[in-house]
Amino acid sequence: MYPYPRLPPRTGMMVGMTSGGDGERTRVVVVGAGQAGLSVSWYLRRLGLEVGRDLVVLDRGPGTGGAWQHRWESLRLGAAHRVHDLPGMAGLGLGFDSADRRAPARDVVAEQYARYEAALELDVRRPVEVTGVTGLGDGFAVRWVGRASSGSVRAEVVVNATGTWGAPFVPWYPGRDTFAGRQLHTSDYRAASELEGLDVVVVGGGTSAIGFVLELDGVAASTTWVTRRPVDWLDQGELDVESAVAAVAAQDRAARAGQALPSIVSGTGVPRTRRFVSGIERGLLVERPMFSAIERDGVRWADGTFAHADAIVWATGFRPELRHLAPLGLRSADGGVSVEGGASTLDPRLFFAGYGPQASTIGANRAGRAIARQVVARLSGSDAERRG
Repeated sequence: MYPYPRLPPRTGMMVGMTSGGDGERTRVVVVGAGQAGLSVSWYLRRLGLEVGRDLVVLDRGPGTGGAWQHRWESLRLGAAHRVHDLPGMAGLGLGFDSADRRAPARDVVAEQYARYEAALELDVRRPVEVTGVTGLGDGFAVRWVGRASSGSVRAEVVVNATGTWGAPFVPWYPGRDTFAGRQLHTSDYRAASELEGLDVVVVGGGTSAIGFVLELDGVAASTTWVTRRPVDWLDQGELDVESAVAAVAAQDRAARAGQALPSIVSGTGVPRTRRFVSGIERGLLVERPMFSAIERDGVRWADGTFAHADAIVWATGFRPELRHLAPLGLRSADGGVSVEGGASTLDPRLFFAGYGPQASTIGANRAGRAIARQVVARLSGSDAERRG
């Protein structure tokens, strides 16, 4: 089906549980079973890798669905960025276009991903927290901690597909740490009812922040929306191709240079969906510039204006979750890691799925195939060296 070779049967060292003290051995470890990790795993399976012997997938989440399983109850597929199907979903009788848009998005995605994993017989190990990845002469040692045990897996190749949900970003402002009210990030938000009757400040210029402002209407006592830069509203209801291409190119340039990745929203703008237009017309979506300081009971602007606040919702995005890769010393002086074509420029045995330009669902799918091809080529090269 694919115009590249499958991984041939391995004739060298067998893998599996070792009798020594260096833990389990496999050929490839995929860290993360969200959209990026599952996409890569699909192609690796199609290219001949066997689960356990060749491929181990580790995931921190308690269940299927990647980051989606943690999203707030009210979020529906129609109110979020489109969730593209993972590779092969249609052939398995799965897909998001026909999914129930009345059910919480987190439940829909979790159910679809569970059936997908089962069809691939991935046997994803969860909940497993990867605490460190250490380079070895013949690959890596991946250390993990589970609910009742811990251990390590040795692998020739690691595919990091951890995404960003586990690394929320909250900017520092004077007084942030002495605020007497409640502070929560997008990753902590569960339902508007938790903020009922409160004066709420929502910080952020993306679709999550806008959704929170709309959801809090009539629930919170008051809602103040502030953004660090003016919102770039797009006339169309969907993201235009030119803006998307430019944003992906900016992410790619930063990834290649090892720089911190720029915000996608800042490069694409926010589409005027019917829901958002309704909020604008009703006077709900009126952003204020960013405040200059936080006080115990509210926020204050540089001109002295003050707004009382019982809670601050930081819809300020995420950063790539890379703490477990610290032993490899990959971070540049600019705070990023250098990635080109999905592979680390410092260690070609390490791949990044869903990083930078691959962060969208459709980007993760395309990158999954490219990364899988590179992984199999590398494994085949290693086998050839052993036979030689």
